[in-house]
Amino acid sequence: MTKSLDLLSESRSAGDYLKAVYALGGAEGVATTGAIAERLEVAPPSVTNMLQKLSSRRPPLVRYSKRGGARLTESGRRMALEMMRRHRLIERFLHEVLGYGWEEVHAEAEKLEHVISEEMADRIARRLGDPVFDPHGDPIPGKDGSLPERAELRLADLEIGARAIVARVPDRDPSVLLSIARVGLLPGVSLEVARAGRGRALVVRLPGARRVRIVPRVVAEMVRVVETRPEDAGPAVPSSTGRRA
Repeated sequence: MTKSLDLLSESRSAGDYLKAVYALGGAEGVATTGAIAERLEVAPPSVTNMLQKLSSRRPPLVRYSKRGGARLTESGRRMALEMMRRHRLIERFLHEVLGYGWEEVHAEAEKLEHVISEEMADRIARRLGDPVFDPHGDPIPGKDGSLPERAELRLADLEIGARAIVARVPDRDPSVLLSIARVGLLPGVSLEVARAGRGRALVVRLPGARRVRIVPRVVAEMVRVVETRPEDAGPAVPSSTGRRA
């Protein structure tokens, strides 16, 4: 583990901020103070204070200005990916080995990611067979920070008659995850959009299901899928049980 990552382990909020900037702005994008405050449920002045601290580290972890927002430096990006790797490996371990529900693992991983070592994360990865995705379909960064690439879109953006495979679902709200599970939209599941429903809902058909499933619009806008074609021989995206080659 690097010295800087040791410092982040001691400061739980610092790692959370780096992950938030990455999630909101992407690896190369910019995250605003307001968006970070909303995601972490803290006051904007607290965000400003932490971003100033992260930008004053040597080497700096973010580039920050009040008007321009925050952008990860290369050092900050590496640390954000390492925290994400720990978090998603822990989620997978809790779900697969300890039997936690997929709606329970995010909150537990938020606490544990700050206290495990890099060596423990590596051992968890080996124990699980080097998984590529967490239980919600989010990609697990490799030790080198690499992430699998796939062309995702929202379920809500599919045309009638389109076929797709569920890629990932939001993991922050347990009630949303339970609703998604009841509909059957688990990562790796194939579906076909049968027709539009009331209130802009989607009616989808799942393999082996006797009846179609109604997906509320708010859920369809959160679920990410990879579109497939009828002639595709196999799934375009691995299920959440995928392993690294």
